[in-house]
Amino acid sequence: MSDLFDLSHEIAVVIGGTGVLGGAIAEGLARAKAKVAVLGRNAERGEARAAAITKAGGSAVFVACDASDKASVQAALAAIEGRLGAPTVLVNAAGGNDPKVTVVGERTFEGIDLADWKANYDLNLVGGCLLPCQVFGPGMVKRGKGSIINIASVSAHLPLSRVVSYSSAKAAVLNLSQFLAREWARSGVRVNTVTPGFFPAEQNRKLLFNDDGTPTARAQQILGHTPMARFGKDEELIGAIVFLAAPKASGFVTGTDIRVDGGYLSQTI
Repeated sequence: MSDLFDLSHEIAVVIGGTGVLGGAIAEGLARAKAKVAVLGRNAERGEARAAAITKAGGSAVFVACDASDKASVQAALAAIEGRLGAPTVLVNAAGGNDPKVTVVGERTFEGIDLADWKANYDLNLVGGCLLPCQVFGPGMVKRGKGSIINIASVSAHLPLSRVVSYSSAKAAVLNLSQFLAREWARSGVRVNTVTPGFFPAEQNRKLLFNDDGTPTARAQQILGHTPMARFGKDEELIGAIVFLAAPKASGFVTGTDIRVDGGYLSQTI
């Protein structure tokens, strides 16, 4: 059964691999024997992540990339092809909410600046899904093989209070992923999404924890709405990612969404 999840013939690209969750995903793919390209804007963190993977016995390189800039994504693809070969797995894990578009306190929905809204969409939809799929997808289609995994959010299914721009952008990621799954299905390219619940990371830590480490009122609301009554751990995303990346394990899976949310979306009151 272990060969179902063997990625030794795969070249995996993790955009956003310099972040907490993206980095955990990169390490998980490497442990499944994939050659991994860690992409992101922070060279220091990216190089450190690639070095840690290599030290642990895996194969990884860091490639600088601004996913919201098409030329940068194209340059990253060329670099990966030169260093590792043609990518067969793409994980789009870049994204996050910008506080400037958070509806809280005196900041109302109608007061959100359009430029800030567009910048948040560029981060989560354009760079978080659209441009990487445009750049990496055609090569996979041409070769007749590939798995694209887009990271969504529980707020894509039901809008989360305060983060209206982020929620709507992630909802668009779900929709675009299903469109691409249909478009590329006969070309051997699978497109799926993974919906994480609440995982502490750098972009939401202040939202979830006070300075003394205790949960904020917002965090207590989230935990009260999560049947498992806890936050997710970084490594708990890896199984879903490896499953969707592995052609033997998920070769007939496309256009679907795997929720890793502790039951969050199954809860009402």
